[in-house]
Amino acid sequence: MITPVYLMPGMAASPEIFESWKFPEQYKIYLLRWEIPKTGETIVQYAQRMTEHIAHENPVLIGVSFGGVIVQEMAKLIPVKKLIIISSVKTKFELPRRMRLSRKFKLYNIIPVSLAKSMKSWSKYAPNKKIEYRLELYKKYLSVDDPHYLKWAIRELLCWEQNDAPEGIVHIHGDADPVFPHKYIGECVTIPSGTHIMVITKWKWFNENIPRIIENNQ
Repeated sequence: MITPVYLMPGMAASPEIFESWKFPEQYKIYLLRWEIPKTGETIVQYAQRMTEHIAHENPVLIGVSFGGVIVQEMAKLIPVKKLIIISSVKTKFELPRRMRLSRKFKLYNIIPVSLAKSMKSWSKYAPNKKIEYRLELYKKYLSVDDPHYLKWAIRELLCWEQNDAPEGIVHIHGDADPVFPHKYIGECVTIPSGTHIMVITKWKWFNENIPRIIENNQ
């Protein structure tokens, strides 16, 4: 029996972040893409719209970063075989302090999302090769620069109202994640030296371990 595995990328990212993921033949990978939210659309309504792209019963849902939040909302609407999040959060309490402060003071309303449009020119100003490499990755994999989408995504992430982690969820998180620092994260599978982009940089680990996690809930 073939197990359908749906992959949701991180905020503004294209599903090409999973281009190196290869699973055994009993798993079939399906890539989800971000859609531009409708005016006034809530995260619940958006998740409902995303479930329309799920063509199989009891799929595995895997989401990265804000995509992890979206698949959690999707799993409230459809039955799933397994729910896995990577470099993400399970509740609003796992957001770092700076994000909670941004929520409290509604700073998300003044974030200059237009900066994302200039991403393609940032790498030539990088102070060193390591930062240049990171910017090149962002340039390659960030595909959504629509200001309406970015403002919506940032607001919905910061204002997410989930208090309790879903039953049976598997959370994979790096101990060097600068976006969602590991110290704020509850129960999870910890990846040593894993950063926020470890789905790209540590793809071998995911290829070796995700099938086992799907079957064994480890």
